[in-house]
Amino acid sequence: MSVRLVVRTFSELCITVGALIILFVVYFLFWTGVKAADAAEGEIDTLQSQWAREPVAPAPDAASSEPAPAPYRDGKPFATMHIPRFGPGWEWPVLENTEVKTLQKGLGHYSGTARPGDSGNFAVAGHRRTYGDPFKDFPKLRPGDAVVVNDGTTWFTYRIAKKPYRTVPTDTAVVDPVPRGSGFEGAGRYLTLTTCEPEWGSSHRLIVWAHLDATRPVSDGRPPELRR
Repeated sequence: MSVRLVVRTFSELCITVGALIILFVVYFLFWTGVKAADAAEGEIDTLQSQWAREPVAPAPDAASSEPAPAPYRDGKPFATMHIPRFGPGWEWPVLENTEVKTLQKGLGHYSGTARPGDSGNFAVAGHRRTYGDPFKDFPKLRPGDAVVVNDGTTWFTYRIAKKPYRTVPTDTAVVDPVPRGSGFEGAGRYLTLTTCEPEWGSSHRLIVWAHLDATRPVSDGRPPELRR
């Protein structure tokens, strides 16, 4: 085999490998985003149709004799989340569990943690990159920022307590009823958001904690934080 043939073969191989790398990057940066946007929109449409057809009953308070609400269904949406810091059009469905397939369609609720507005810790995970990049701007979150959740009957407005906190994936205490490291003391109505760190890796996690600041019946319209 001549040197010229070896060089040409090697060049063609490099071009092929380069093309495959580009296709791989396009898939993760573009195509998974398209799929996630379509899936998330479908989940929100499903929720809104469900709420219009069968209004969700508000959760009973601690002193109520009403039966507890039905458990959330795995992989199914039960609320939407809005974070004004991420832009006026930022809206994602919240689905039950944090399995891989669930997080490809929206945000995932840590099963076993509190429901929106309930006493305890309502904990939610989301992708930082790929599948729509819902938490791409996670490091921009700041104390006082609003996180608004709609469960079909109530708008729950949480306020972030501190800047994002970096920890390791095994630190499960961040989603405890009173999350460790949050600075919260005693029982309360809390929210925890988690995502991957660094931006294109998963060796660590970024966490933000918030406390329930206000509630508003859906029938009263959107809360002020979403009308600015």
